[in-house]
Amino acid sequence: MKPHGLLTTGQAAKVAALKNALSEFVTMRWLAMRFRGIPRSKNAKRLGGWLNDAQRSGIYAMQRFARTLRQEICAVRNAVAEPWSNGQTEGQISRFKTLKLAMYGRAGAELLPARMMRRPSFMEHEL
Repeated sequence: MKPHGLLTTGQAAKVAALKNALSEFVTMRWLAMRFRGIPRSKNAKRLGGWLNDAQRSGIYAMQRFARTLRQEICAVRNAVAEPWSNGQTEGQISRFKTLKLAMYGRAGAELLPARMMRRPSFMEHEL
């Protein structure tokens, strides 16, 4: 997914070898690079053309991905166009699930709220 200029020498050699060996790799990389640019550009209008190209690519994984995006096209367009993200919320949910899994069967219910209120370790060095 990195642009050619950001690849290490070893990575660039692997990409070149794959391009020479598999014509589908060229198409898949082209589609992946274009898709990578859509959220960065915040231009939801480019999404329709990308979906059409992915569907016509003949690559099953890209066709399936395009079909999946089309099922939730309104949400995908909003994710591209809107400036906000639910990343912070998802991170907190993930943190809670990790704590819950780590503590399952090892500690009483009293310890879970105490662990949840504790600052994450990456923030402790800032205090």
